[in-house]
Amino acid sequence: MVTSIDESTPAAPAVAPRLPTPERLWNLPNTITMLRAAIVPVLLLFPEAAGSRLGSQLLAGLFILAAVTDLLDGWLARRGQQVTQIGKLIDPLADKLLVATALIVLLAGGRIPSWGTPMVVVIIGRELAVTGLRGFAQADGHIMAADWSGKLKALLQNIAIGALLFPTPQWGLPAHTIGLSFLVAATALTLWSGYGYFASYFGEAGLRARREKRR
Repeated sequence: MVTSIDESTPAAPAVAPRLPTPERLWNLPNTITMLRAAIVPVLLLFPEAAGSRLGSQLLAGLFILAAVTDLLDGWLARRGQQVTQIGKLIDPLADKLLVATALIVLLAGGRIPSWGTPMVVVIIGRELAVTGLRGFAQADGHIMAADWSGKLKALLQNIAIGALLFPTPQWGLPAHTIGLSFLVAATALTLWSGYGYFASYFGEAGLRARREKRR
């Protein structure tokens, strides 16, 4: 008697698809990032604390601490292999909220004079524009990593904001003059690095479009 293959060969058991392992939100790097974001509402107290030397010093210290944790959480995430998708989202978001809030309260509190308003607008506008560009590029399959100009821009911004939050003079130094000087330099580098991001993406996008037309 001839036995069919279907009758003689047992069916292979169905293999259930492997579900992705859920990421931990509250790992150490993400917790540090969330604590940095928690300083943002505290900075809103600056207009009230600007008249107090101790209040200004406390807020300046908090901002400097937050800026240092920006380096710490990234280092811990890479070293401990705890880089997560939520961490990639909230880390730059916390940085931008911190810088934007600090600049706005410094302008409202008079530490940044009225002639510095265009610099604040340029810095915040650039952050929003580059964030939007990165999202657009990622949807197009293009990853835009931070380059040296963006990192130097962030350093100059943090030095400027920290100095402007301190009362002047501080430790015998003209903190506000130093802060405004760094803010001018940060604004110039903000424009340069922002142009670099847009030129890099749209230059490559144009090249890809031309290649597709030739096919």
